[in-house]
Formats: sequence, structure tokens, C-alpha cells
Amino acid sequence: MQEEHPAMIAARASWRCVQAKDKAGWLSLMADDVCIEDPIGVAPTNPTGLGVRGKAEVSDFWEKNIGPSQVRIETHGSRTAGLESAHDLTLHNAFPNGVRAAVRGYFVYRVNEAGLLTNLRGYWDMQDMKIETGKGN
Repeated sequence: MQEEHPAMIAARASWRCVQAKDKAGWLSLMADDVCIEDPIGVAPTNPTGLGVRGKAEVSDFWEKNIGPSQVRIETHGSRTAGLESAHDLTLHNAFPNGVRAAVRGYFVYRVNEAGLLTNLRGYWDMQDMKIETGKGN
């Protein structure tokens, strides 16, 4: 794996922005025609199964799925090839209502020649998610 690979740099910057709740910084990492499939296929975060496309839809994705929770990203391994990086990650989410969710999956980040993210794809299913309700829920 190349530590200074453009897709690795973009993936790590994305994780930093998500964990720091830096929406503007996160959006600045993306190409105008970015597509996020997290997870791939029909899911609450990908209702059509075709992905969230373009910065306006991605901004809404942030508001619905990232902004309301505190996210911690745990890395288990990464690889790079071509214009992509692939990562074995666990995403930990803590919501204001006390609910906690975690899902482990494989996440692929693709960049264009300018180093901007064009695709983020999550290989996981909703049944993989572990959910803990807060006390009293």
C-alpha cells in the first residue's frame, strides 16, 4: 500500500472531516459528480440503490446521516490500486438519543486525476449493523 497514494490521502481526509464534524471540509474533497453508495444497494441511506449523486445530494446525506451523530472510524487495514483505496473499517455512530450503532465493512474510495473523490462505496448490509439503545429506550 502506498501511504501517499491520492485515494489514501482523500480517504484519510474524509475520515478526519467526518470525525471533526467538518461538513464544508468534507464536501471540498469531492468532485462535483461524486457518487456515494453507503451501503451499496437499497438502504435507508441509499433509498434508490443508485447512490447519492452530486454535491447537493451529498450535502443532504451529511445532514441526515453524519451531522446528527458523532462518528468514530476504526481502521483494520487498507490497500491502494489505480485511482482507488479500499479499507476494512468499523464505523461507530453515537446519536443524541443515546442509541449507538456500529458496522464493519469494506469501503472503497475513488479519486479523479485531480485527487477529488468521485466515488465512495460501502460494502456492508443493514443486518451487519449492531445497535445498542440507550438506557430507558
